[in-house]
Amino acid sequence: MSALLGALFLTSCVSALQHVTNLSDVQWTISNNNNVTVPGKLPSQAHLDLLAAGVIGEPIHGFNEYDQYWVERSNWTWTSEPITGLQTDAETTSWLVFEGLDTFCEIKLCNETVANVANQFRKYEFDVSSILSKCSAKPVLTLNFGSATKIVLDIAANRGPSHVNSANGYNGQEFQGRVYMRKQESDFGWDWGPAFAPAGPWKPAYIVQTNKADPVLITNTMIDIYRQGQVPNFSPDQSKPFVFNVSLDYVGDLPPDTELHLNLQDANGHTVKDAKLGGILQSNSTITGSIIITEQVELWWPVGYGKQPLYNATVSLVNSKLSEAATVTKRVGFRTVVLNLNPITAGEKSKGVAPGASWKFEINGHDLYAKGSNFIPPDPFWPRVNETKIHQIFELAVASRMNMLRIWASGSYLPDWAYDMADEMGLLLWSEFQFSVAYFPTLPEFMEEYEAEVYYNARRVNHHPSLAVWTGGNELEWLIYNWWLNPMGNQIMEDYETIFQGLIARTVYSLTHSISYIPSSTYYGYTSLDFNRERPQQSRYNYMESPDAVYADTDYYNYDGSKAWDFNGYPVGRFADEFGFPSMPSVHSWRDTIPESEFSLDSSYVRHHNRHLNGDTSNWMQASAAGISQFVDSVTLWYPLSTVHDQTANFTMWTWTSQVFQAEYYASQIAFYRRGSGLSNRQMGSLYWQLNDVWVGPTWSSTEYNLRQKVAYYAGKDIFNPVIIRPFYDENIDVLEIWAISDLWDNVSGKATLKWTDWKGNPIPVDLPPGIEEGSSENGSFEVPFTVQPINATRLVTYPALSGAFTCTLPSTHALLRLTVEAGNHTHTSYFHPQSLKLSNIVDPGLVLKSRQCKSSKAVFTVTATKGVAAWVWLDHPSTVRGYFSDNGFWLDKDETRTVVFKVWDDWSAGSWVKDVTIRSMYDNTVDQ
Repeated sequence: MSALLGALFLTSCVSALQHVTNLSDVQWTISNNNNVTVPGKLPSQAHLDLLAAGVIGEPIHGFNEYDQYWVERSNWTWTSEPITGLQTDAETTSWLVFEGLDTFCEIKLCNETVANVANQFRKYEFDVSSILSKCSAKPVLTLNFGSATKIVLDIAANRGPSHVNSANGYNGQEFQGRVYMRKQESDFGWDWGPAFAPAGPWKPAYIVQTNKADPVLITNTMIDIYRQGQVPNFSPDQSKPFVFNVSLDYVGDLPPDTELHLNLQDANGHTVKDAKLGGILQSNSTITGSIIITEQVELWWPVGYGKQPLYNATVSLVNSKLSEAATVTKRVGFRTVVLNLNPITAGEKSKGVAPGASWKFEINGHDLYAKGSNFIPPDPFWPRVNETKIHQIFELAVASRMNMLRIWASGSYLPDWAYDMADEMGLLLWSEFQFSVAYFPTLPEFMEEYEAEVYYNARRVNHHPSLAVWTGGNELEWLIYNWWLNPMGNQIMEDYETIFQGLIARTVYSLTHSISYIPSSTYYGYTSLDFNRERPQQSRYNYMESPDAVYADTDYYNYDGSKAWDFNGYPVGRFADEFGFPSMPSVHSWRDTIPESEFSLDSSYVRHHNRHLNGDTSNWMQASAAGISQFVDSVTLWYPLSTVHDQTANFTMWTWTSQVFQAEYYASQIAFYRRGSGLSNRQMGSLYWQLNDVWVGPTWSSTEYNLRQKVAYYAGKDIFNPVIIRPFYDENIDVLEIWAISDLWDNVSGKATLKWTDWKGNPIPVDLPPGIEEGSSENGSFEVPFTVQPINATRLVTYPALSGAFTCTLPSTHALLRLTVEAGNHTHTSYFHPQSLKLSNIVDPGLVLKSRQCKSSKAVFTVTATKGVAAWVWLDHPSTVRGYFSDNGFWLDKDETRTVVFKVWDDWSAGSWVKDVTIRSMYDNTVDQ
């Protein structure tokens, strides 16, 4: 079976007497009904089968995206070989089950149309008993997929109201009609990825047969675990017992005497509860029951805050008609997670919190500072995204001290096994319904699809403790208020509210007690919430309690590199769910994608793979060059750049330095947001954009397409330390403040050490800041004791006029401030340089790298700065190995040694890769080559 292998059907729900034919085991051909016929697979997409047959090259390489445009413009038909082993008698009930079809597909069995479908995000089940009973030969299944880019524009032209159709043009590009289909929107291009518009049976499919004595097929399972009395979006009473609610979707016939039985076991196989569920409610498609868990269970916690105990819950469906019980087993956890958007209380205001509303996650009754990033599709073609790659992405997230990932719209809904991994790792998944930055039609047929899609996916993953929240979509409210003037009262606003405040909100609230819902990311919250209304949430929009009130999660991008460190321009909000800046991938990744002769910022290959455009987009290459210039200008402004005559070495310097700028920018913003946890805005989360990449190109990611880490990945890990020390310099008023910040749940006490040196590591005499007594400084350094309250920040010292501390004999270009904090088991170090690195007197740090291979799964390196302070020390490994360092992109004091461990995922060199690891620092940018 291939890749997105997802919800393996057999785990969903079958009785022992059912016979399952896995259609992945059937031979297939695909054809465009013109001049191409090749062997096919299921799951797959047309590009992948053509690639396997040698008809096309790797789509993401070079200019292949353009060269293969004909693939997305063709219709593609998957035809099975005659399917053997099926029963066709009158005593057999047969269902054709598709986990996912992408997207416009006519399904035929025995040359008879079963259905026409048009939603990538739904599961489909069809009773094909009568078709099979009439089949005169061995059954043949055909799946005819139409070209989405052709079909959707026809839909838009013929069915779309003008107020929606006109609102979705992206500079005249063809994917302007993407809202008229339920398909991954980024398939049509985004500002970080290509446009392939793939088609095909992207998830597994089956034929399930059973004797008519057992005429039930369970198609989906909803398990909702919540505190008694809990409702979405509100903090529950943690003293109440848990309720275990189960709802099964089915097709077929259930008699009225049907019962549900729960067997709950811990990870060691010990039975916690074994009992019949009560309150049974049954319709022609669902059966629901619940029970109170009075037994002791262990709570599930996010990584860094406790353990992740998981339980196996087996639900049995029993009645007099079934000859054997149908069972479903799901792995569950016990926790409460709430997105709290409630008004700031009088008690909070008395402690200095600004009026407005909270925007914070609570886990088991505790406030949580969310640290993390945003997840996008890891490949343009989901069928080749396997469990290994998702696990490695999540592993990188946890290793960099993240506790949350935002599963962004518009990619796709993650499979159950991805949530299983997150459950095990303690990684919370902010999950979004797949609607993004557009206005979506309220045509009846679309409303039906939205409801079916939300119903299926919300029920499918609700049992996972890693599920943190459901969001209606990406930047929807932000789009309305920032791209369109005065939308209040017009049809665009009415449609937005009908879908996201009405239909989807009602659907989610009807399903779950345990999961919060908001209609949009970058959301100002609601003024009221009434589950009985047609539109349960009354959104706040621009209604503010007072001029100093604070609401919302913020979404911030500024591509003026001259303003990068001016934190006065960063948004002041309650939570930050997007912020970032693009950088180049490494030379290693470029080498896999374009000819080395094209290693130049001016290369048409590089410009083609850059989708961050600027200016007039009617000229693609010119707009791409202008987009690249934004980070080129930033790099030129802030960092030294030597003259390097070797083309590859010069390209390496530019790509790496762009990553350093991105890393500093991310660290600067994360630190600012974290400091806000101790200020009046009570800021409670930082999720930078973005963690992973969909192909090789300049993007906002902190890891590359093959998961090689950029400098920003390690800068994020550093600034996500539970306790950090950080300088905040306001150049406008010449004030430097040093802050200690903690996201721990207990008071943290310790000491901070501040030491001024030159770049050679020698102490230099800088005046002590106010409040520090004379004589407390020794050898250029002094200590400051401190205590930080839970999830808070405290200012340690202030230099009110920093520039006055430097003279002609002690220029600021020679100065560095080393900041170290020690608090219990937590340590952290930061550096402050009064001048940009471009203007600083950087010296040769005399880096010495030593290595040893410990095991096949890891290698250990030591790095020592023997001559001076080293800025942005970077260990670079060859492409013969994949994995990640425990630390990278760090600073070293003179005579300081850092030990770094590399965890190996794949090694194609039998261990010899270790000798090919290289090291550089910012000093290398000052040396002409």
